[in-house]
Amino acid sequence: MILTADETTRAALRSQSTPRQISHLLTATPPSSDPVRTNLLQDLARQIRILDQHITANLRQLRRLIHAWMPTLLDQPGVGPVTAATLLITWSHPGRIRSEAAHATLAGTNPIPASSGRTTRHRLNRGGDRTLNAALHTIATSRRRYHQPTIDYTNRRTNQGKTPAEITRCLKRYLARHLYRHMQTHTHP
Repeated sequence: MILTADETTRAALRSQSTPRQISHLLTATPPSSDPVRTNLLQDLARQIRILDQHITANLRQLRRLIHAWMPTLLDQPGVGPVTAATLLITWSHPGRIRSEAAHATLAGTNPIPASSGRTTRHRLNRGGDRTLNAALHTIATSRRRYHQPTIDYTNRRTNQGKTPAEITRCLKRYLARHLYRHMQTHTHP
């Protein structure tokens, strides 16, 4: 809507971040030769503000629930409230999944042999719970950016000639193993 607005409105909102644009639309009435578009922009800004408040409240409630169920899970690097909820919902309770290998299979992170001739390699598993796999991928992506041991591991595997996809597969498998063990041993009574 901003891109198709008149030049006056675009100039007032140009070079501002989205939150500042929303605040500007809610607090100041930008001069406009198109009042209908300006009203629509202000309505959208109000809706965005309301939805942001709902998301913040939901994340707060999700954090409380996770903290009551397994307080140490959110302390793990890269694990946020949404990914923690996905992990807990899939894991459910101690004993539901018989082993870390079964958990990796459920997550679709178990290695599948894809060797040919003298080349020995593995590929990503496309099966399993795709939501859990996406949560592990999110955690791995976050750790690759901010978690120094993961950064060191990625650099080491890159120097060994591994491709980014192979490194991601290895990281997700490690995370499935590590988080399964964590959930098994840190259950809140």
